[in-house]
Amino acid sequence: MSRPFAQVDVFTATPYFGNPLAVVLDGDGLSTEQMQRFAHWTNLSETTFVLPPTEPDADYRVRIFTGSSELPFAGHPTLGTCHAWLEAGGIPKDDAAIVQECGAGLVRVRRTDGGLAFAAPPLRRSGPVAEPLVKHIAELLGIGRDEIADAEWADNGPGWVAVLLRDAAAVLALRPGRVDLDLGVVGPYPPGSPLDFELRAFCPSEGGTVEDPVTGSLNASVAQWLLRTGRATAPYLAGQGTALGRAGRVHVSAEGQTVWVGGSTVTCVSGRVEL
Repeated sequence: MSRPFAQVDVFTATPYFGNPLAVVLDGDGLSTEQMQRFAHWTNLSETTFVLPPTEPDADYRVRIFTGSSELPFAGHPTLGTCHAWLEAGGIPKDDAAIVQECGAGLVRVRRTDGGLAFAAPPLRRSGPVAEPLVKHIAELLGIGRDEIADAEWADNGPGWVAVLLRDAAAVLALRPGRVDLDLGVVGPYPPGSPLDFELRAFCPSEGGTVEDPVTGSLNASVAQWLLRTGRATAPYLAGQGTALGRAGRVHVSAEGQTVWVGGSTVTCVSGRVEL
């Protein structure tokens, strides 16, 4: 069956400088096995499938797959799927916000001057990281324990552990070995810089380590941590992907207790796929 398809680049206004996402805009009738096989074939960090919603308040439902498993939530697939759905003619029930249904529940997405933005979902796990694990993380990153200023669980679905280094330069200098957990690293830029923070995301994959170019879920959970502890004030602008030759830009804002994470998305490929 021929199905509408788009490949988009998220967290960038310039094609090929963000994080790519494959979107199958009609996943109705596909089995989990078929979705997983196609996601493995695209060889991207995530592939999504748009389906009719099952919740009355949702505009559409999305299933999110990595090359090997399904995720309940991920940030750049949320923004990229919403962009593709709107571009394909999707009309939200309420123009103030698009409501996406996913494994983590309902996620609100709204239009902003900086592109689409999603409301950060509640953390599944937060709080301090045990000292033995912090020491282990330092070893994985190839740095001394004293170079980690703080560490906290920042899991909103993918399972992130986040560590804070002294500055963005230290984040960009990292050359980690093989990691065995989903690890996010953040460091501040000097005051007056164009960016406020630099982030990097490292994940285990097939016995090695992969670095995600720009990670919405990590930026969301790290933002909640930094804002709660007073290490950041909103709005702020984070960069990610610099070490990979990308130029991801993530806009973080807050309204009351809600943290919004957004950025630009551009369509690079559109057409149809046989599934």
